[in-house]
Amino acid sequence: MNRDSAVKKIKDKTFRSLCEGIVADMKRLAVPGVSVAVWHDDQQWSAGLGVTSVDNPLPVTTSTLFQIGSISKTMIATILMQLVEEGILDLDTPVQQYIPSLRLADATVAARVTTRHLLTHSGGWMGEYFNQYGYGNDALDKMVKSLARLPQISPLGSVSSYNNAGFCIAARLVEVLTKQSYEVAATQRLFSRIGMPEAFFYPDDAIMTRRYAVGHLTWDGVATVAHPWTIGRAANAIGGVLCSAEALLAYAKFHSGIGSGVLQPDSLKAMRTYQMNAGGRGDMGLSWFFRDHGPFVSYGHGGATKGQKALFRFAPDERFAVAILTNSDHGSIVHDAAWTKALELYFGLLATAPVLESRSPAELATYLGEYDYALSRFRITPADDGFVIHEMPKGGFPTPTTPAGPPVPDVRASFIGTDTFICHDEPRKGEVGDFIRAADGSIAYMRIGGRANPRIEEGAAV
Repeated sequence: MNRDSAVKKIKDKTFRSLCEGIVADMKRLAVPGVSVAVWHDDQQWSAGLGVTSVDNPLPVTTSTLFQIGSISKTMIATILMQLVEEGILDLDTPVQQYIPSLRLADATVAARVTTRHLLTHSGGWMGEYFNQYGYGNDALDKMVKSLARLPQISPLGSVSSYNNAGFCIAARLVEVLTKQSYEVAATQRLFSRIGMPEAFFYPDDAIMTRRYAVGHLTWDGVATVAHPWTIGRAANAIGGVLCSAEALLAYAKFHSGIGSGVLQPDSLKAMRTYQMNAGGRGDMGLSWFFRDHGPFVSYGHGGATKGQKALFRFAPDERFAVAILTNSDHGSIVHDAAWTKALELYFGLLATAPVLESRSPAELATYLGEYDYALSRFRITPADDGFVIHEMPKGGFPTPTTPAGPPVPDVRASFIGTDTFICHDEPRKGEVGDFIRAADGSIAYMRIGGRANPRIEEGAAV
């Protein structure tokens, strides 16, 4: 592999130190390849580390294409804000006025849901539904029409719970209002105008003439190529963009107000304005998740496809951005650690350990039990210093019949606030989650990874 030799060639000491940490985690976690890029004070650095595939290994370069997953959702929001500026979309007008055929399981929700609900993950229906509807221009339309089968999980607008299905509707709104396929609209309205010519959607033939990474799943410490590689055209808008880490720096500069006038400054700012709290993911803007680091605020989004994980964060006031793309299901461990390291290297910000809070057995018992959602089932059992999260993946991505991936290790967690907790073990080490209460004060959901998982059984079930 070219990891060590690539790092030795990096001249900038700070960026080299960041990459050295990434390579150490790659080796420890059997992550085949990583592409990383940093922008700071009008300078940028990038590196390709490792290989594109363990079966047919080619060195990852700075231009290697990765699936960026749900970072793609912020591009939907960006295009919708263009349509707001053009006067053909209002964020608070019910979507049914633009898409009269929209149907959901709860007809009253279908009549009231707005674009703002979609862009803040607050629609409330079961959002983790994926399926293949071919590669025709009607794929996204077919996906949206199939959403009527999804049950309503929480009241409209009450909870921010990650909702892929809601962003399918948002992307279909782009198609209806622009009278173009989503892929054409994104290419013409965004990629070609902000300096991302090397951004594509599958099955664009251009991908086959460029170097691209394939995903990997890790079984017993060994990385194996993940199948299927594609996520289907119906999901292109919500997670199907392929690009390099360098291309994401151009996207960061645009959203920081530098360069292209695709959006007015007020619209860029509106996307970064607080809408609601998203639990452990931070606060929610219009598609962006953001965190206050003290001296500045960073905005960003993650991404996950079949065996690929991505991180993208930027701080407009600091002219700073980080993009890390990985071709492994363990990639989130790599890029979360690298983001923490980047804050230290570039700003001297050291991670501080939160104060852990104890709970009496009686208090802890109110949180124990089973929580179930579309892609995973969770069991919460007691531990001396908090509780243990047992996650049981159910499969369902990128099709309803796709089997579950590798087992997920149990994770210990401790409370750091009234209903807020922090995880202590990989793959969720450092992740913050929370419990959400119903109107009567009982625990209704456990929100982790941004998803509010409904409680289905009380007690320490075994």
